[in-house]
Amino acid sequence: MKDIARRAGVSESAVSFALNGRPGVSEVTRDRVRRVAEQLGWRPSTAARALSGEGAATVGFVLARPAGTLGVDSFFLQLVSGIQEVLAERHLGLLFQIAEDIDDECAVYRRWWAEHRVDGVLVVDPRTDDPRPGLLDELGLPAVVIGGEPDERHPGLSTVWADDAGAMAAVVDGLYALGHRRIAHIAGLPGLAHTERRIRTLRAEAQRRGLTEVQSVPTDYSDEAGAAVTRRVLDGPGAPTALIYDNDVMAVAGVAAATERGFAVPADVSVVAWEDSALCRLVKPWLSALSRDSVEFGRTAARELTALLDGGPARTVRVPVPGLIERDSTGPARGTV
Repeated sequence: MKDIARRAGVSESAVSFALNGRPGVSEVTRDRVRRVAEQLGWRPSTAARALSGEGAATVGFVLARPAGTLGVDSFFLQLVSGIQEVLAERHLGLLFQIAEDIDDECAVYRRWWAEHRVDGVLVVDPRTDDPRPGLLDELGLPAVVIGGEPDERHPGLSTVWADDAGAMAAVVDGLYALGHRRIAHIAGLPGLAHTERRIRTLRAEAQRRGLTEVQSVPTDYSDEAGAAVTRRVLDGPGAPTALIYDNDVMAVAGVAAATERGFAVPADVSVVAWEDSALCRLVKPWLSALSRDSVEFGRTAARELTALLDGGPARTVRVPVPGLIERDSTGPARGTV
């Protein structure tokens, strides 16, 4: 600030007023100070901004999942890409951290709040019994919950969500039309709200159609778990004729495991992946998959958070239901043709 003041021929207080958009200097002086600041490569200190109550210019994102499962998870890579695209337009940084569990994640929020590290947070993987919305309400930290359903108990938090129940119902409907009566759902992490919605919907759809050989098996989303569960359900009595995987990585691993066990896809068992990605088109046969614009999902969440930071009201935004792209991995159940 001293260097800018000396070169612009003004006082340090005039520099402060000019760079922070405060009254007390003329527009001519303000423009001169800003030009000098640009020439010197000046940037605002986020630490100083936080201490002065002007905000940290940073958004927080904590993920409480096993770190080893993230490197090949196309959904989160695309989600973060969309988030970063919007934040970059606003010159906001993204502070990302992996947490061991939900308690550790809550501790991160408390620390960030106490240290004024972030202006708001993006919350993912809503739980069925989730302590985070209440904590964020208590802290007064602006937040957008990604993937949660509207919650009247926390009206100060915005929510961006997709209809997982509707998507699962559509998948079951399509498989049922192909003659499949024994369906296994290789699910994601237990306790996650979207996992539980998918499991409940599968159960309800099975009951509605009188299907008794339908099951959901939770996993950690990894390829190892996807392959292991696939082997287990195919080796059991009354092997399923259709498998629904909660992500693309498990679906690809599942195809390999099924082939290893002597099951042809889709002649013996049909496969559907929840998230479409390039992986679904690199395996043979190409995988039928639920497709959604995950990058736009991230953009929407980031826009809702910046709207909160601008003083706007909390909102609930629903993104389009994922649509099923039918490829070569699904076909009629054995004995129906």
